[in-house]
Amino acid sequence: MNDQPPTSLSRRTLLRSFGALGVFGLLASCSTDTPVKLTNVTVQTIDGHLIDLAKIIGKPTAITFWATTCPGCVEEIPRMVALQKKFGPKGVQVIGMAMSYDSLSQLQAMVKEKNISYTVWQDKTGAAAAAFGPVRLTPTFFVLDSAGVIRYQKIGPFDAARVDQLLTQLSANT
Repeated sequence: MNDQPPTSLSRRTLLRSFGALGVFGLLASCSTDTPVKLTNVTVQTIDGHLIDLAKIIGKPTAITFWATTCPGCVEEIPRMVALQKKFGPKGVQVIGMAMSYDSLSQLQAMVKEKNISYTVWQDKTGAAAAAFGPVRLTPTFFVLDSAGVIRYQKIGPFDAARVDQLLTQLSANT
């Protein structure tokens, strides 16, 4: 039996392994049992009207935090449109939450250019991003159940098959 303390090489390997697991955990999906605290969180429509984010409670919601300057976010738009087309009629809210640094004119232009059919709001103050984590990277995608509990979370492209299955289940319960 080896009673020697780990060498610095084995310590580094161990730390890298834990670091990789931590990063994997950030990138992998997760769920919680606690609803996101959305009370007193205000966002704005692309027309500049203020909306209380707590209004999403009551229906399953697919929400992505995105930016018009993020290539991965722009690539995600057709997938979000497909979610809206399939699940919108079943009572699922599909929302693109633009980050605070996107201007309303940029958002309006992108909605028109890409024929975005789902709801687009702007997190002008960063309060929504803070409530969800905080969200620091885009795209970051969430599925919430009707109580506002996160059932799926993914940084980067979301798993379409898994999201489809989850939204099918959640929309059947509404």
